[in-house]
Amino acid sequence: MVNHIFTDTGSSSFTEFVRSHSPDLLPGRNEALATPVGDQIPHATTIVAAMCAGGVVIAGDRRATSGNIISQRDMEKVFRTDDHSGMGIAGAASTGIEMARLYRVELEHYEKREGRTLSVTGKANRLATMIRGNLPMAMQGLVVVPLFAAYDPDVDGGRIFSYDVGGGPYEQRQHHAIGSGSIFARGALKKLYREGASPEDTVLTLIQALYDAADDDSATGGPDVIRKIWPVVAVITADGYRRLPDEEVGELVRVAVESRADRPDGPVAPLR
Repeated sequence: MVNHIFTDTGSSSFTEFVRSHSPDLLPGRNEALATPVGDQIPHATTIVAAMCAGGVVIAGDRRATSGNIISQRDMEKVFRTDDHSGMGIAGAASTGIEMARLYRVELEHYEKREGRTLSVTGKANRLATMIRGNLPMAMQGLVVVPLFAAYDPDVDGGRIFSYDVGGGPYEQRQHHAIGSGSIFARGALKKLYREGASPEDTVLTLIQALYDAADDDSATGGPDVIRKIWPVVAVITADGYRRLPDEEVGELVRVAVESRADRPDGPVAPLR
């Protein structure tokens, strides 16, 4: 075995460097999968994000399913990608986790080589390129569709990007949701979202949206009070990326659950 020491990668893109020297290490390069795998691979849902005063909040449920089987109850679907951005994954869990890890290294590599961070638009486009590179595996059933959220100092606020399987980035306004429970989560967000709300109020709105998604989508996991498994929630502002501790999320979940005792369908949006 020969070890190579690279003094110059030749590119500010870590992904391009790996593609040149060890393409088999990239997601979507495993040629052993000759037939579609479909529901054999655990899949992750649901991710929600919404802008708040001074930033953005992103959250995800914890369930992963293989067909009609719950394969994991406490999966991590929301990841820090750098000091001021994060992403959530929906789709093939293993490929999505690998993509999130590689994307974090991609951003770190660029910053070390160029001496500066990418703009938020640049970060969104780099992620689009990685998704596009996974297209052959998506055709085999290993579809990964992330939701990217970041604080942008140029606008002093949050930005949200969604993607299709071909890598097309689409900037979303105010809020968005992806995954099998997204249609129900979006309904809740349209009802409860308030522009300019505090991060704390926005977190509660996302928790309510995930609750509604779990209420109608079997692939989305609701809050597990017995096992104390709560959604992963992160707030991204000028102060950086902060994942809320489980204790804090647990208290907010209890508030949401208790309110459902009197109103099972969730809070009613006030008429304006």
